Amino acid sequence: MIALVNYVWLALILLGIGTAAVRGDINVVTTAALEGAQTAVKTALNLVAIIAFWLGVMKIAEKAGLITALAHLVKPLMGFLFPSLPRDHPAVGAIIMNLSANILGLGNAATPMGLIAMKEMQRLNPRPDTASEAMCTFLALNTACITLIPSTIVGIRAIYQSSDPAGVVGPTIFATSCGMAAAVIADFIFRRLYNRKGGRLC
Repeated sequence: MIALVNYVWLALILLGIGTAAVRGDINVVTTAALEGAQTAVKTALNLVAIIAFWLGVMKIAEKAGLITALAHLVKPLMGFLFPSLPRDHPAVGAIIMNLSANILGLGNAATPMGLIAMKEMQRLNPRPDTASEAMCTFLALNTACITLIPSTIVGIRAIYQSSDPAGVVGPTIFATSCGMAAAVIADFIFRRLYNRKGGRLC
């Protein structure tokens, strides 16, 4: 699949260069490449500031004990979603941190905690060559997690001088809420079906 996407992008690039050459505007390609690189660097640097700010907020919340309080608050929910995980297992804390970052719209910041959660769940996996039920549930939640503060998207809109950078907050909350509800329901249904058949979820 990745190779196919690469071929598609290569075809589009070559088609654009070929079209510019035929029209005698090959200099447009060079100008666009330089402007695109400049815009990418500027956007990346601006996003670093936004992500660093929210990472700092999460670190302060962790030091203040808010993450621990959140963990205790959602433990019953974690027990329902991840019945195969012990309540005090390190994977539970990593999952909560990952979902917290996703809720704040910090997908990049959520990745390290997601990897830690998967590593810890793999330690409990009786079949290391097959994803466990907890892994599949976490993957579904991580992919379709509710986002209450889409900070990255708001930041990008602010960078490009949107008249209402926070205008996407409401639609984002609604869309991600629907996505997360669908993911949880689908995971529950498929888990029951596969367990009834004596199989695996994934």
